[in-house]
Amino acid sequence: MATWAREIDGTALLGKIAAGDDAAMRQLHRLLWDYVVGVIEWTVQDRSQAEEVAQEVFIEVWRTAARYRPERGSVVTWVLTLARRRAIDRVRSTEASRRREARYLNEVFSRPYDNVVEELLAAWEHQQVRLHLDGLSGLQQQAVELVYYRGHTSGEAAQLLGVPRATVKTRLRDALIRLRRQLAEDS
Repeated sequence: MATWAREIDGTALLGKIAAGDDAAMRQLHRLLWDYVVGVIEWTVQDRSQAEEVAQEVFIEVWRTAARYRPERGSVVTWVLTLARRRAIDRVRSTEASRRREARYLNEVFSRPYDNVVEELLAAWEHQQVRLHLDGLSGLQQQAVELVYYRGHTSGEAAQLLGVPRATVKTRLRDALIRLRRQLAEDS
């Protein structure tokens, strides 16, 4: 045990605190504050939280001073043990709160939603494009059909149509420009 800890007549101090002596409490607070905050900060890794928990520790000392038993250890050991326990409780509480919040957010954002409207809009858009395909040339229709509806690459579509790949790309570009223009006119 450190020399300073042995020099504190903790038992007498706690006896006075148990009897409601404010001056004794201030003295213990002044003697141990930095050590209590240090023990807590080492655990919680946050100075402001450490100071908050240290205040809770000294409130607990004030309320429970009569329960101190000198045969179980020094006053310094008792107070620092209270500090360590409170710090661990704070870390656990913070982690539990984070887990609850994460679980809540996961539930909120992963809820299935009614996608009927989205499906209807997609079907309507698909139908509109299909209607306007008739306005394309036969070669443009073939290119769009193979690439966008059957999932072929432009190279595969070129082989199936027996034309160069660049021709398929040109037909697709021209078809998309024409479809875009027609759809814009309708809306």
